[in-house]
Amino acid sequence: MTPYRIWVGAVAAVAVLATGAAAQAQSDWPNRPITLIVPFAAGGGVDASARFQATFLSQILGQSVVVENVGGAAGTIGSMRVAKASPDGYTMVMGNSGTHVYSQSIYKKKPYDTLTDFEPVALLTESPRILVARKDLPVNGLKDLVAYIQKNQKTMQYSSAGVGSGTHLPCALLNHRIGANVTMIPYKGENPALLDVVAGRADYMCATMQNGAVQAKQGGVKGIAVMAPRRSSAIPELATAGEQGVDGVDATVWNGLFFPKGTPKEIVDKMNAAVQKVLGREDVRKKLESMGLDVMPEDQRSTAYMVKFLKEDIERWGEVTKAAGISVD
Repeated sequence: MTPYRIWVGAVAAVAVLATGAAAQAQSDWPNRPITLIVPFAAGGGVDASARFQATFLSQILGQSVVVENVGGAAGTIGSMRVAKASPDGYTMVMGNSGTHVYSQSIYKKKPYDTLTDFEPVALLTESPRILVARKDLPVNGLKDLVAYIQKNQKTMQYSSAGVGSGTHLPCALLNHRIGANVTMIPYKGENPALLDVVAGRADYMCATMQNGAVQAKQGGVKGIAVMAPRRSSAIPELATAGEQGVDGVDATVWNGLFFPKGTPKEIVDKMNAAVQKVLGREDVRKKLESMGLDVMPEDQRSTAYMVKFLKEDIERWGEVTKAAGISVD
């Protein structure tokens, strides 16, 4: 046998072994802990729901799902880490409307491409934003707040978890609809942003239902409006923006899981199946609802649905950010 034939045979043998090893790795997955990146500071709404769901995913998968907080830049830093991670099924991110939709239109240079840098796994939950204001702001209800903002916008500030975050764009949408230009103060996470509204250092915020409803019920802030077509079970006494006569400001934010692009379909399917089992539990659904989160319907938790949904949501919010003139260098 010639040296060339020996070399070709060796290469072919290595390729067969590599293919077999990859297939074995997929069938054995997971055989070690999985890292779930939460791209926001600890203690926020996304973090709390991620840790709760990770406990059940660990039980089903037979391996620990370890939450790691990588906050900053409205969740894009943590998401970028996952986009660049090895596509072996051991690193994923809890993304949301801010990290994987708003980011695609507000940055002049996108930090990543949601549609080409990630493997969508499943939509998990959705939650409307709750508009809250500092408790000493002289307003009662949304129409009062709108009038107050229009009169005092040059001296007012609203807080958010960062430029392009799920607590920024909803308020930007509100301000655009009412023709106001209010300074936004970005924070490294929702908790410090909301605490400054509680302390009276910021005037208002479009908070997650998980945290905003709690503060409103406790009297730390004024609950102004639910930014959704329907009232929330987390604070049913608070009227929606539409009920208060202000239309076009609905802002429901979703959460979902993503692997890096190139993660084998078998692994993506296994994780999706685990998600379906977790979110199909009545006790899990009730707990998430108590946190201000509605579980996505079963037919909207498939990977195929998420792929289609992402394309449409990116287009929809791209039109909003363009109309509002929101952009970041």
